[in-house]
Amino acid sequence: MTELQTTARPRRPRPRVVSLTEAAAARVREIMANADKPYVALRVGVKNGGCAGQEYTFAYAEKIEPLDEVVEDKGVTILIDPKAVLFLIGSEIDYETTKLASKFVFRNPNQTDACGCGESVTIIPARALDAG
Repeated sequence: MTELQTTARPRRPRPRVVSLTEAAAARVREIMANADKPYVALRVGVKNGGCAGQEYTFAYAEKIEPLDEVVEDKGVTILIDPKAVLFLIGSEIDYETTKLASKFVFRNPNQTDACGCGESVTIIPARALDAG
């Protein structure tokens, strides 16, 4: 009887969950430089709330949790909360400044609706990445 030999098949590179614009990366660098203590990154998530049902969240991260999705883009590191990954796949995070406000803006292909004030959204989770 011959022994079956298997060779490791190279894995496809995983798509990045989110990307950042230059403006967003610059703002993340500024936020991290001005933090009250050293943090490893900003954690991005999604929580239930607001009139449209969900809100994007940002928080300082003191450590990388085992299930965090680590995104390194344009010289900064952000962490994606594991519960938010399917809601954020394919999103671009930008930072916009107008005469009245400055804020992070998500361009999310999974977003189906937003409230009038723009503070909450409705997001349909992306299908798990197609196998194939």
